Amino acid sequence: MASTSSGSGGNGALGKAIGVGAAVAGGIALVAAASAAYAVARVARTVITPVRRRPQREFVRGVDEALGTITLKRTPDSAMPGRFGLWFGSESGYAKLGGLLETTDGSVVRELERIHFGELGPGRARISGYYYLEPEELGLPVESVVIETDLGQAPAWVFPADGSASGDRWVVQVHGWGASRQEGLRAVPTFHAAGYTCLLASYRNDGDAPESADRRYGLGGTEWRDIDAAIRYAADHGARSIVLMGWSMGGAVVLQTVTRSENLDLVSGVVLESPVVDWIDTLEFQANMLRLPDAIAQGAMRLIASNWSGPITGLGAPIDLRSMDFVARAADLSLPMLILHSQDDGFVPDSASRALAAARSDIVTFVPFTVALHTKLWNYDEAKWSSAVREWLDERA
Repeated sequence: MASTSSGSGGNGALGKAIGVGAAVAGGIALVAAASAAYAVARVARTVITPVRRRPQREFVRGVDEALGTITLKRTPDSAMPGRFGLWFGSESGYAKLGGLLETTDGSVVRELERIHFGELGPGRARISGYYYLEPEELGLPVESVVIETDLGQAPAWVFPADGSASGDRWVVQVHGWGASRQEGLRAVPTFHAAGYTCLLASYRNDGDAPESADRRYGLGGTEWRDIDAAIRYAADHGARSIVLMGWSMGGAVVLQTVTRSENLDLVSGVVLESPVVDWIDTLEFQANMLRLPDAIAQGAMRLIASNWSGPITGLGAPIDLRSMDFVARAADLSLPMLILHSQDDGFVPDSASRALAAARSDIVTFVPFTVALHTKLWNYDEAKWSSAVREWLDERA
């Protein structure tokens, strides 16, 4: 009996241990599931939530205003040839950087063209492709106007064509994710020299135009309405031929516009710089760059596209990401198109741009870059960028 009793007690202890182990394992599984769900929700919200301040990933090591030089930690951005803007002091200061003067294993020395404002010294900074901050810097006549959209008045800049031009050819520029109208200022001289009136538009939730009710990006699926309004504005003010130009996410906005607008009679062509041609391809690429598990990326995309996920994402309506794959929808496009994209783009891969160019070689002209990163093609090689755009425009004219 003693042996039996002892055995019975042992089985009871083992059962309790198994129960405790199962509870612990279950708790761990619940924690893991909750963590994964939180990560999915966070990624989804990050994609669609407008950003007002970008991270400062560069580091200023020294400034010599007398020599007109700046020393930065070497990174792909800081070591790239060309001219750029530099935000510093938690975005409280701005300077213009010129060409590379010296490169070592860990540092680069660049020309310091001008400090626009702020006290520039050692510390964190951010290199920007904007270069110009104010339209007046271009030395061209410019007007600040408002465009009537379904959400209210959206501000825009209009650079009238030179007096010797007819003024009936317009380009409407569309900025990208987390950007503003300033993004397109560097392109204005090229279009202006070709005889175009340049309209730099704003769109919902970009910090200039009115906000939508959900205050979320539609990744092109809602913003196109504001560019449709810009097309109507151009037509009402003398445009007879309109080119749409999109930067990064602005490319997705333009592609939505040319496949959804009913006001395309005057639209004669499209120029895309570092564009999002396929959102699924882009988001999978970004998730891979961040080393996120595939399940997290796929889960985030499902959230964005789901009818039930509004309380989680904040979206007023789901986004149909599959309808934003313009490689698959290549047959829906008909307008002449110029695409400029860099092979080393670390934000939007050039794979979809190349695939679209291959699928629609009848209408797409593709100009590749290799060392220009994302939306910095003009900065890296202004001559190549400008000549490619000008040649394409002249062919269309």
